[in-house]
Amino acid sequence: MDALSSAFSGPLLYGVAFLSVLTIVVFFHELGHFLVARWCGVKVKAFSIGFGQEIAGFNDRHGTRWKLCWIPLGGYVKFMDDENAASVPSREAIEKMSAEERAGSFHAKPVWQRAAVVVAGPVANFILAIVIFTFWFWMNGVYSTEARVDEVIAGGPAAKAGLQSGDLVTAIDGQPITAFEHIQRHVSSSVGQSLTFTVDRNGQKLDLTVTPEVREQLDDKGDTVRMVMVGVRRVPGQQGVTRHQPGFLEAVGIAGDRTWFIVTSTLGYLGDVITGRQSADQLGGPIRIADVAGRVATQGFEYIIQLAAFISVSVGLINLFPIPLLDGGHLMFYAIEAVRGRPLDERHQEIGFRIGLAVVLSLMIFATFNDLHILKRWLGGAG
Repeated sequence: MDALSSAFSGPLLYGVAFLSVLTIVVFFHELGHFLVARWCGVKVKAFSIGFGQEIAGFNDRHGTRWKLCWIPLGGYVKFMDDENAASVPSREAIEKMSAEERAGSFHAKPVWQRAAVVVAGPVANFILAIVIFTFWFWMNGVYSTEARVDEVIAGGPAAKAGLQSGDLVTAIDGQPITAFEHIQRHVSSSVGQSLTFTVDRNGQKLDLTVTPEVREQLDDKGDTVRMVMVGVRRVPGQQGVTRHQPGFLEAVGIAGDRTWFIVTSTLGYLGDVITGRQSADQLGGPIRIADVAGRVATQGFEYIIQLAAFISVSVGLINLFPIPLLDGGHLMFYAIEAVRGRPLDERHQEIGFRIGLAVVLSLMIFATFNDLHILKRWLGGAG
């Protein structure tokens, strides 16, 4: 345990780790909005990390109030003609503007500029993740484990398909497999779908049909988690482990691939939830993020930064969902405006924002309900 985890323990460690991760992710998300807004000539009234009462802040030379607020569950950039932190336009404020003021109005800008400002937040999250992963792989190298099966779990999909200990997996559905980690990539988004495993068994090539399934298992804290698996394992150790030291540009490519994998695996899981192939009880909210951050913090600061990269991708992706109040909802309205040649009327936008608020609140309540077992563990003193 390093200096960070020895200085803090229990809920305090979890809280510090959670706030560290969330602050990094939120800051870069809002910075994306802010920088592109400034580039488009939009006057920014406030740049806030958190909501509610201000703790501390300052005004920059452009008149923007940079502030830190008490409720650390997000942030916002507020433009001069916004009615609230969700960037709902204030029609009254717009109508009263002078020609000079309208030049700095966000909602008076062409639709493509407004879309650029909105999409810049999620893009900043993806860029942050790629930067973090790039430097991680560039400085630490890329470790991979030979895709050889050391153990086949009895009764699992792999055992039913005929995989045996010692088999070397060379391809899945015709796509080459060069590391054991790649097996999980294919399996994680293929629950209930038949996969063709090509294996090398003592020099003999075999094609075996394996159907991944969801199984419950206990994590290191005793919580039940559901994972998509086929039932094969590698024995921990250095045998078959190789380290590759990429150059900087190669590290960028690997980082982009890692970021894309997080996006596709997240969408794959959500698709499985919608189609009923997986349960939604693995969806979590702030409590689960804090729990994961606390566990990661015990491994060292560099692992918190990696977690920040993972959370950053997730935040960027979720914000692109076409739900009013989120960035994707604004982009949806702008797309409608571009097609119609004029924006939706104020009444329909208001209805959309209310629906969006209901959806977001419902998801937060659902995620918190899923995380109650974690809160119970904390209160029980299990950490």
